[in-house]
Amino acid sequence: MKHLKYIIALSILFTFGGCNVYNFTGTGKIDAKTFQVNFFPNTAELVQPGIDRTFTLALQDLIQNQTNLNLVKNGGDLTYEGEIVDYRITPMMATADIQAAQNRLTIRVSVQFTNKNKEADNFDKTFEFFKDYPAKEQLSGSTLDAAVKEIFERITQDIFNESLAKW
Repeated sequence: MKHLKYIIALSILFTFGGCNVYNFTGTGKIDAKTFQVNFFPNTAELVQPGIDRTFTLALQDLIQNQTNLNLVKNGGDLTYEGEIVDYRITPMMATADIQAAQNRLTIRVSVQFTNKNKEADNFDKTFEFFKDYPAKEQLSGSTLDAAVKEIFERITQDIFNESLAKW
């Protein structure tokens, strides 16, 4: 019985002793204390007002919610910068009378990530995602908001995974 207590105690120690290496978001031990997300301007040919601010805030929020890094305005250990380079609506499926049955909103974001403490992690990469919606719906109001939110959730998670989640 006495040995069983020691075995349980050692098991708990080894199980939780490694928790400083990985957490539930998949980030390994991050060699940084601060991050900054510079404003991502919308330089796409088709400009949708406000999505530049929406994207910048979405990326900041995701990193704050999934790490213990502190957001700073400048001088961050990790820096995210870039621009929204494409905002495009494309007809996807046609009906029997050759009208669009479904449209696709695609957004592409160019990101430059810099890690002051580990230059090997730096990258300059483009991230893209899309949302299909019925052609009979106008891409405005709540339909637009929902589409942009879904696209940005995916793109920001992909950026997070590329920069911080080292599986």
